[in-house]
Amino acid sequence: MEPLVTVGLDGSPESLAAAHWAADEAEKRRLTLRLLHAWPMLAPEPARAPSEVDQNYWAKRLVHTARAELQAGHPGLTVVGTLVADDARKALLHAASESELLVLGSRGLESVESYFLGEVSLPVAARSDRPVVLVRSPGRAKARAETAGRVVVALKLHGPSDSMLDFAFHSAAAREVPLVAVHGRSVPLHARVPWGVDHSVTEDMKRDARDDLDRVLDPWREKYPQVEVVDNIRLTSPAKAVVQASEGAALLVVGRHPHRHGVTPHLDHVVHAALHHGRCPVAVVPHG
Repeated sequence: MEPLVTVGLDGSPESLAAAHWAADEAEKRRLTLRLLHAWPMLAPEPARAPSEVDQNYWAKRLVHTARAELQAGHPGLTVVGTLVADDARKALLHAASESELLVLGSRGLESVESYFLGEVSLPVAARSDRPVVLVRSPGRAKARAETAGRVVVALKLHGPSDSMLDFAFHSAAAREVPLVAVHGRSVPLHARVPWGVDHSVTEDMKRDARDDLDRVLDPWREKYPQVEVVDNIRLTSPAKAVVQASEGAALLVVGRHPHRHGVTPHLDHVVHAALHHGRCPVAVVPHG
């Protein structure tokens, strides 16, 4: 199968914003865009049926309308539509395994009414063996304006991170924007004094963190010499550091441990903070 960017469609504003983001991304990566709508109640495709008796008419119209809109904005992009008569989670996880990237809509902390959002997007992001990008709907004009910003990657500096860094550097190179590597460390209790913090301790913390960042990033700087890399060390909780650093970014990249069969999948507190509080698209990349 040819390389794909797949986006889940359910007709919500968030899924349509995700489709526009996915079209931009597929064009940058020179990949085919697949629009996927999954619903268990889709009827078997009849040989011929007029629209007034076609039980799948509205599903087809949803995909066709989105495809026409995306094709108009990206005339050189190959866009295909797929209807799947299956549970959305199952269909999306299968589609992700066939794709370079899966893109879904997200509402952050707002109420969840759409089928793909919350009920589906978070479990899929926690289980997928491929990167999943969750896109909120700030308005397409704003989303397009943000593409001139930067890519932010959250680094913990312990454990494997190659797949996440490869995705982050590739994304920054495709956009021709800087990559900001953010790392948060909470100030320990012994560094706190009545007038604030002991600056000798915090300076040592920053120096150690910068040395650790350089060790992790230097091989990737050599692999992607065209990407400007900026380190961003914040003496606060990792979750808060990531959310603060991602303000106004084009994309935030976070990592998670791969799902192991028999173990309940989960997203750690940094990923949850990014998905619930971040205002830019968030890529969740399995690693390890």
